[in-house]
Amino acid sequence: MDEKKRLQFLLLYERLTSALNQPGDADRAEVVAVLSELCELLRVCKGVTEFYKSPSDEKMGRGEVLCDVDYDGPCKIIWQKRVVTKSMAVVKGTIYSTLDEPEHTKEEIDCIDKVERALLCIIAMNRLINAIEELGFNDEVGYPNLKSFYRRIERFYSDGILSKYTTIMFNLRHFGLINEDVGREAGDVVMRNYVRMIEAMIGGDGLVCRMGGDNFVAIFRDEFLESVLEIMRGIPVAYDKESQRRVLVSSSTGVFPIPDNYVYTDSGSVMDKLIPASKAARLLENDFIIFYDEKITKSFDRAKRIQMQFPSALRNREFKVFYQPKVDVNTGRIVGGEALCRWFRNGKIIPPMDFIPILETTTEICKLDFYVLDMVCRDIMRWLAEGREVVRISVNLSRKHLLDVDLFDHILEVIDRNKTPHKYIEIELTETTTDVEFRDLKRVVNGLQNEGISTSVDDFGMGYSSLNLIREIPWNVLKIDKCFLPVDVDNTESVTSMMFKHVVSMAKDIGLECITEGVETKEQVELLKSNDCFIAQGFFFDKPLPVEEFEKKLGTVYEIE
Repeated sequence: MDEKKRLQFLLLYERLTSALNQPGDADRAEVVAVLSELCELLRVCKGVTEFYKSPSDEKMGRGEVLCDVDYDGPCKIIWQKRVVTKSMAVVKGTIYSTLDEPEHTKEEIDCIDKVERALLCIIAMNRLINAIEELGFNDEVGYPNLKSFYRRIERFYSDGILSKYTTIMFNLRHFGLINEDVGREAGDVVMRNYVRMIEAMIGGDGLVCRMGGDNFVAIFRDEFLESVLEIMRGIPVAYDKESQRRVLVSSSTGVFPIPDNYVYTDSGSVMDKLIPASKAARLLENDFIIFYDEKITKSFDRAKRIQMQFPSALRNREFKVFYQPKVDVNTGRIVGGEALCRWFRNGKIIPPMDFIPILETTTEICKLDFYVLDMVCRDIMRWLAEGREVVRISVNLSRKHLLDVDLFDHILEVIDRNKTPHKYIEIELTETTTDVEFRDLKRVVNGLQNEGISTSVDDFGMGYSSLNLIREIPWNVLKIDKCFLPVDVDNTESVTSMMFKHVVSMAKDIGLECITEGVETKEQVELLKSNDCFIAQGFFFDKPLPVEEFEKKLGTVYEIE
């Protein structure tokens, strides 16, 4: 290579590196122009650069192939290099000349090597930046993630337009059931199509981000709010193009429209509003779209306080067991009792509705249930030792227990550790919502039956699978929820009266002991008698009683007339 050619190469190489190192994206037009001149100078007819995120992607051919200088005719390889970066990305460069081109000198090959190394370095760096961007701001299946949400909020705040936007946090309701029904692969399609519907509604400056599982956050212009909430309330979503099969998808949604006077501190402060609103939406049965307000924050703070106080309260035995009598309506005698929990802290009683629903959002409720079962077993053994008349006591277990594959063994361990006769314990279980829970429930009830431990289905009639529940599972006791108990007992032809009559009749016909809860009036007692339901629980007889009061009433008779 003569001096003139060498100088020409150095000038072109300087232009190339300058174009490649432009702030932001490289000047592509300049890069291509310089490469064309370099190829002519170095007798190159074609240059190919490849980028793969990993060796496995390279093997599968999943990557980018760049060819800014090409040649259609036959050619030969004169230079090739493959580099694997520390992050396991693969960068390859291959340089060709025409078949009839004389052999390149060592100096020409060195120049080619220098140019291609610069190209590989810059391309690898730029592609890795893009890959890091993709990995950092998207989850493993390609949804924008929470970092993307924070970044978009920061951008809107920086542009001074944040108050024109609404944020939501939503969870797909009963999505586990959808996965069971259509299969996980089709369920993924349902989720993707549901999100695409929202994205199509909110436009390009809106954003839907996945937090994990079936939990999402989104930000969009205020004018799209009502349209988005219509999707949240429920919309058919197709998952099979050929058959056009669809499922109805709805979401529990917390909503925070960002007000004009909002004092923005950081992107996390928006989440501080969305999280409690979203949690409130998931807890409510009838209204699963909740707008943020200060009351929700206070409620959320109270829930966190309850969860923080619970472990020490359990250790310090701040929870006391109360017993509500179950009474034979013909004789007035106590024939059973239900164990109910009350929390005494700093001389005050915390109402069950202030802590039970909060504990039920986690598995902490299971610890409390077993605590109550243990206390009941101890009380029963003390009553037996004192020679009192002992009745069967029911203990309610949360549905959360069905997550425990060893539930039956754990129940039995508590009862047998206290040496409690099995006939004095009744386990109340609530209706289930999934086939998996149903199978687990059936297994547990069968196990308890075999051990002589009674079981009852609590709140019968509140769920949608009630009849299948009593057809498939061998319960001892059917507790009829007060929603079936008529208020206007004079109207014997009312729907409620007719349903009550037939539920009691059905229970008796299939051999179940029948108890009605929520009995509050003498007229309701007479209604139970007339329908041959002889056991009642409710304020007509007694409220839940401290253990000392309950045990004094064992063996006594309530006046019914």
